[in-house]
Amino acid sequence: MTLKGWEEKYEEILTEFNYSKKKDIQSAKILNFILKDKLPLKKLEQRIKNKTIFVIGAGPSLTRALPFLKKFKAITKIVADGATRALVENKIRPDIIVTDLDGNLEFLKRAARNNSIMIVHSHGDNIEKLPVSLSFRLCIGSTEGKPFGKIRSFGGFTDGDRCVFLARYFGARKIILFGMDFGTKVGIYSKEQGDYDK
Repeated sequence: MTLKGWEEKYEEILTEFNYSKKKDIQSAKILNFILKDKLPLKKLEQRIKNKTIFVIGAGPSLTRALPFLKKFKAITKIVADGATRALVENKIRPDIIVTDLDGNLEFLKRAARNNSIMIVHSHGDNIEKLPVSLSFRLCIGSTEGKPFGKIRSFGGFTDGDRCVFLARYFGARKIILFGMDFGTKVGIYSKEQGDYDK
């Protein structure tokens, strides 16, 4: 799917789930105001372009993949929000994290301190969490709508989707998925800490 194709899909999603485009735009404007003027776009491209990329989701199979991932320190890892905790706990550095801030914020902050590039996604339901972005040294804002100012649009609906779209956008040579399960079972890392046992 091209970015143009994504724009059409986004409109379909808004209708199907009855989401507010107005609130998405409001959230993007707030994030645009919060973010620093200098975006680490060049660093982001350097970590992805013409490289093999591991895209890591928080699905049930992630736990089994961790020993394998540990062996490949040099390969760029783009990590969906919830999977950050699993990697940090296992001393695997996420190179890039795609988050809408609904995961464990402490692990996101720890990864950010270790030079992970944070792609913070703005939408109508996370406005109150956006100030957390101030604690991320390398941070780029994203939206599902039209890009503007310091806000970019790479495509994708979930954090996992956005990881794949991001890799494609910046010209990854090959994309390999881990922890991206397509069944109905939710992995323990897909929930906020405190919800794991519910």
